[in-house]
Amino acid sequence: MIEHDTIRLLRECDSGVKMGISSLEDVIDNVKDNNFKQKLIECKKDHEELECKIRSELNRFSDDGKQPNPMAKGMSWIKTNAKLMVDDSDNTVADLMTDGCNMGVKSLSRYLNQYKAADESSKNMAKDLISLENNLAVDIRQYL
Repeated sequence: MIEHDTIRLLRECDSGVKMGISSLEDVIDNVKDNNFKQKLIECKKDHEELECKIRSELNRFSDDGKQPNPMAKGMSWIKTNAKLMVDDSDNTVADLMTDGCNMGVKSLSRYLNQYKAADESSKNMAKDLISLENNLAVDIRQYL
């Protein structure tokens, strides 16, 4: 049971961190404020570092991980581009990123509760990803 929950939680973390990186890549070039842009670049770097740790753990279980849901990723891309076409301001980017962070925190928290038997290492990675998302949402409130 522990291994089963561990792998499932790691897969969800893998999908979530990839979605986060993709979302950050979608908006970084639209940001005008240098401090805001730097926060997003640093957050993307932190996501990529965590992605490497998650991949390493998944490799330990000979698991390929999980790609983000194509429908969710596509809808996110459409929403981002549609909103930015109407208003490409930094507060629009902050709004989009805040929504994405909140969805990430919500879904990862659900998976953390669902896979209670996962090992502590995978739980800590999920908590680290939740923390990254939560901190970004707080850090960018000034741009809303």
